[in-house]
Formats: sequence, structure tokens, C-alpha cells
Amino acid sequence: MTNINLLAVVAAALSSFLIGGLWYSPALFGNAWNRASGAASKAGQGHPAKVFGLSFAFALVAALAYALIIPAQATIMAGTLQGLAIGAGLVAASFGINYQFANRGAVMWLIDGGYHTLQFGLYGLILTAWKP
Repeated sequence: MTNINLLAVVAAALSSFLIGGLWYSPALFGNAWNRASGAASKAGQGHPAKVFGLSFAFALVAALAYALIIPAQATIMAGTLQGLAIGAGLVAASFGINYQFANRGAVMWLIDGGYHTLQFGLYGLILTAWKP
């Protein structure tokens, strides 16, 4: 773990909130996601502190896990491309499996999968740009 910049891991985790806030806002995909998920009918479920706190903890775990597997010699381009591949090929594809069994639609999968693809691409960029 000596070749991991823990500040970069925290910054990567925080970046997921920045892009998530925009991604799931009405300006981009928020309205479509709410329609696809039926979130409007579930409004008020879950205390915001719990939702955001656990989400940040999961983002930290994901960023740290990625920091552990990214090659130390990776360039910014290589880290970003590897992150995009992980986001699309592992995370979004796994979501696709779950969404099929949960009978969720393609719109919701595309929005969520797209977010996680961008999230891991950004993780790769941050972790390779801010090496220890």
C-alpha cells in the first residue's frame, strides 16, 4: 500500500459525488432515471445521512480497490482507459445481470451503467495523475 496515495483515493471517491450530482440531476438524466425507477413513488425512503454516508463509504472502497489493481507505471491515459473498461465491462455488465433478474428496464441500466463507467474512468484519471 506504500504506492497508493490515500488523498487521491479520497479525492476519487469525492469525485463520484460531483459527477453523480450532475449525472442524476434534472439537467442530465435525473428525470429519466426517476421515471424508469419509480423513485417518485418511493420519495422520503432512507435518511439522507445514511444514504450519503454509506454511498461515500462504498465509493471509498471502490476507489481503494481500483488503486490496488492499477499498475504503478500506468499513464494518465492508460489509467483512464482501464477505469472505463472496468466501469463498462465489470460494473455496468454486472448491473445488467442484476437488472435482468430484477426486471428493470434498459433506460435505467444505461443511466446507471453510464455513470459507473464514467466514475471509474475518473478514478483512473485521478489515481494516475496524483501518484504518491
